[in-house]
Amino acid sequence: MFRKELLENGITVVMERMAAVRSFTAGIWVKVGSRAEPPLKNGISHFLEHMFFKGTSKRSAREIALEIDNIGGDLNAFTSKENTAFYVKVLDLHMEKGLDVLADIFCHSTLAEEEIEKERGVIKEEIKMVEDTPDDLVHDLFSLDIWGEEGIGRPVLGTRQSVNGIDRNDLLGHVRNFYGTKDTIVACAGSFDHERLLEILNSKLGHLRRGSEPAPMPPPVFAKGVHVHRKRLSEAHVCLGMEGLPQGHPDRYEYYILNTILGAGISSRLFQEIREKRGLAYTIYSFISSYKDTGVFGVYAGTGRKKCEEVVSLVLEHLSALPETLEQAELDKAKEQLKGNLILGLESTSTLMQNLAKQEIYFKRRFTPAEIIAEIDAVTLPKLRDVAAMVVKGKSPVLTVLGPIEGQPFGETLPPL
Repeated sequence: MFRKELLENGITVVMERMAAVRSFTAGIWVKVGSRAEPPLKNGISHFLEHMFFKGTSKRSAREIALEIDNIGGDLNAFTSKENTAFYVKVLDLHMEKGLDVLADIFCHSTLAEEEIEKERGVIKEEIKMVEDTPDDLVHDLFSLDIWGEEGIGRPVLGTRQSVNGIDRNDLLGHVRNFYGTKDTIVACAGSFDHERLLEILNSKLGHLRRGSEPAPMPPPVFAKGVHVHRKRLSEAHVCLGMEGLPQGHPDRYEYYILNTILGAGISSRLFQEIREKRGLAYTIYSFISSYKDTGVFGVYAGTGRKKCEEVVSLVLEHLSALPETLEQAELDKAKEQLKGNLILGLESTSTLMQNLAKQEIYFKRRFTPAEIIAEIDAVTLPKLRDVAAMVVKGKSPVLTVLGPIEGQPFGETLPPL
C-alpha cells in the first residue's frame, strides 16, 4: 500500500508497505548533487555525504557503526549529479533504532575539523582509485567532453584541487543552502505501520527548517567532437553517444526499449555482434543517463588498441541502422526483459525505496508497477522506429577514447548518422 504524506514541517514522505517482507528501508534524499556546485567547490556534495558519518553531537563515528552492526543493518549514502541520498536498511523490529541513527547523522553531524582533514585524504584516495580504473574514468571524461567543466560535466567526486579547497565553512554553507525542507524527500519501503512511521519521522525530522531549493539552471549544451585521452593502458576504453532524453520525456518507455535492444544484456545486438560473433571486446553495452532537462544515449566498449577503430565503426553502423532495422520480435523480447527487471527489482525494499524517491523528485507522483507495465506494453513498432530516428538520425555523436591511441585515427568530428 502506497501513501504520500507531509511531515509537520512540510517535508514530503513517500512510503509503500510490503506485506511479504521483514525488512525496512528508509532514505533521506536531498535534491542537490555535483551539478549545482560552484566550480571551485566541485565535490562538496560528496564530501558532505562522507562527513555525515563522522560523528554527531551524541554519537562518535565508531558508535554509529556499532549501533548499526549490532542490529544487522546497513547504513550508507551516495551522491549523484542531481541528488544526494542517505539510507538505512534494517529488520522491521529495528525500524525505530535505524531511523534514529539515520536522522541523527542527517541533522546533528558535527563536521569536526580533525575529521574533515582525515576525510579529505580519504576522498583524494577515492579520486585516485577512479583515475586508476579506466572503465570508470572514461565515463567521467565522457561527461566532461560533452558538457565541459560546468554543471553535469563536473565529476561527482570533484578533483584533488577542488577537494583541497573545501573547508568547514563551505560544508556548513552547503547545509544551510540545500539541506532543508524544500530540498528533502523521505522515501520508505518494507514492513512498517504507516502511522507509527510518520510519528517517528515527525519526532526526528520535524524540527528541520533550513535550506532552499537549488536555483533553476539553463539546459546544458551538448557538445560534439572526438576526444582522445592518451594513457598507457593495456586496453582502449571507448564511450560514444549522442544527446538523449530527459527523465520526464513522454517517449521514455520507447527509449528504454531501444537501449535494451541495442546493448542492455547478453542477447543484445552489440553484445552478440561485437563480442560473441567477432570477439572484438570483452565488455560492451549501451546505456542511458537521464537528468532533469537532458540526457545521453551512449555505448561503452573496452577493446584492444588495434581493434578500437573497428569497434567504433561497428557501433556507428548499428546506431545508424537502428531505426530501419527494428523488428517486432526484438520489441516483444525487450518488453518482457524490461517488465521482468522491473518486477524483480521492486521485490527489494532498497530498490523500491529508490524508485519511490526518484518518481517523487522527477514526476511528483507514484507510478504503480501496473501503470508502468501498461506503458511498456503500449509501445508499438512504428512508434519505436520514430523515437529511434529522433534520437539517432542526423546526430553527430561525441566520441571519448581513453588509452594507448596514437595519432588522430577518428578525425576531429564524427559524421552525422
